[in-house]
Amino acid sequence: MWHLKLVAVLVICLLLLGQIDGSPISELSSAKRRLRRMTPFWRGVSLRPIGASCRDDSECITRLCRKRRCSLSVAQE
Repeated sequence: MWHLKLVAVLVICLLLLGQIDGSPISELSSAKRRLRRMTPFWRGVSLRPIGASCRDDSECITRLCRKRRCSLSVAQE
């Protein structure tokens, strides 16, 4: 019975080694970064409220990102 357990463990180890061998090279995967694409539904759902942090206007529900925060008005003092 322990022969079957040993064979099962060896098969699992071989399968895992095959997965490691087939993994992409980390240098190439970090060099090519894909931009995040969202459907219009998820863009609408993920819009941030006023006062939340943002990187650009497309992230805010008001479409106004000022000083890295979602804003209500165009000009802030």
